[in-house]
Amino acid sequence: MPFLPVLFSVGYSGSWGQAKLSAEDFVDKAAALGFRGVMLGGKRPHLNPLDWDADARTRLRDRIARHGFERVYVAAYNNITGDLEHSEVPGRDIQALYITELARLCRDIGGHMVRVFTGYEHPSAGYLPQWNMVVSTLKECAKRAAEYGVVLGVQNHHDIGVDWRSQRDLIQAVDEPNCKALFDAWSPALQGADLAEAARNMAPLTYHTTIADYQQRPRFVYEPEVINFQARTPYSQAVPMGEGFIDYKTFLTTLRDNGFVGSVAYEMCSPLIGGGSEENLDRYARRFLKYLAALGPDHEPRQQWRSPALADSRDLHRCHGSHAPCSPIARWGSIA
Repeated sequence: MPFLPVLFSVGYSGSWGQAKLSAEDFVDKAAALGFRGVMLGGKRPHLNPLDWDADARTRLRDRIARHGFERVYVAAYNNITGDLEHSEVPGRDIQALYITELARLCRDIGGHMVRVFTGYEHPSAGYLPQWNMVVSTLKECAKRAAEYGVVLGVQNHHDIGVDWRSQRDLIQAVDEPNCKALFDAWSPALQGADLAEAARNMAPLTYHTTIADYQQRPRFVYEPEVINFQARTPYSQAVPMGEGFIDYKTFLTTLRDNGFVGSVAYEMCSPLIGGGSEENLDRYARRFLKYLAALGPDHEPRQQWRSPALADSRDLHRCHGSHAPCSPIARWGSIA
């Protein structure tokens, strides 16, 4: 495959009424389907740090290691600008603590990267103060994640930095070597951006991308006084890879041709055509693997950021269950 395929556990989380697997069963499922990496949701029912003590983390790390996964990620569900209307609540500090604890958990299970969001624009503050809050919080979180040998990956999902130019500006403003872009095609495609131009510019900054395909379903509201319908924002319906409107072939090949050799996750985060049975989820996941394989041959791995102060990832496995004084790991070395 031209990219390293990763399966995101949100698809098996039951979040939209679909089949639900435990974190352990999901890891086994991803291996059985043929994925080379996993992304585990950093909330219940999968990886809430409150639910995973040292022994549980060791068992999960060993389970992951037995499958030989090359990439292991944890996905935060944060909103740095949330609850700004209550200034007495330290929301920014709470967000930073949550992300830091996920970085610790990621290290403990042998992982490489924590996916984070930015923030949704909040009416209680102007754009620039919210931008500055996001930048400063991500900078602090990146520094703390580096102590655990973990990449902080910023996805273009929430409002702040969702445009590809703004995401590029954001990564450059944070200016930490382990803070990388997780640049997805979904947002720019919905915004009507030129995917090739966006991918060409973002490729050097991008560590990982997550994909899912969609078809647009028109929506209308009937207005009886004019005996007609008013158009509303279309609904995005998740469909199997290659059946939607997002030009992933152009997006992924342009990323690759401009220096990106990274991992690509598949997510099923909204209702699918065919329903939410485990069998249908598996069918979509296998379709993704076939789609990715059809894009071309493997490319040579490249080195991504690693701190010279951190040990090789093999050091963790020599700890045999000890989490702390074992050297933190720079697990974002060769991606493939």
